Amino acid sequence: MSLKHLSIGALVAVCIFVAQASAQKNELTGVLGRTFISDQGIQGALVQPSTVNFGKGLTFEVNVAHRMLDSELWSLALEIPFVVNKDEDINSALGLTPKQFSSFFVTPAARLNLFAEQGVSPWISFGGGFGHFGESSQLEYGGRNPGSTGTTVGVVQAGIGLDVKLVGKLRLRGEARDFYSGVPQLNVKTGKSMQHNIFVGAGVVWRF
Repeated sequence: MSLKHLSIGALVAVCIFVAQASAQKNELTGVLGRTFISDQGIQGALVQPSTVNFGKGLTFEVNVAHRMLDSELWSLALEIPFVVNKDEDINSALGLTPKQFSSFFVTPAARLNLFAEQGVSPWISFGGGFGHFGESSQLEYGGRNPGSTGTTVGVVQAGIGLDVKLVGKLRLRGEARDFYSGVPQLNVKTGKSMQHNIFVGAGVVWRF
């Protein structure tokens, strides 16, 4: 399944979600930030230590949410984060890895806000869904990539954040989310079947 097809499916899900949600209980959020992935050691390389090094890809998130329960102290919302990293650079001494990959995560989640109607509201989020890695068709030092150029994986998401009231229906959001997922096809053996994709960013929430 291509990244384009997954994106179309995600947009359809957003439309359905928003259409069914009640007025004044909804949120639409845009966040911009970076994705951080820890370096991974290469097993069996003749030169040690050998590692796969990841860049810090510019990443954006679109998030729709519907507040299911509200009280003076807390609120519980169903949210759907859509997080896209269009260009995650890869580097290794062996030159066997793809030049880069893109990633796309969709993880419906429950989010618990404390003091949701106050000026400052901390929150936690937990959910799961799927992701897709689009590996480059070229190797990092040139040549055609002989490996997979499309990998769909399962994802578990955990996040923390802080919402700060700006004016009217607008809020400022800072957040960190860990998308714990399967791995892209790197063409080298790292011994990893899962990896942490940590997204850190800031953006604006609109309540409607």
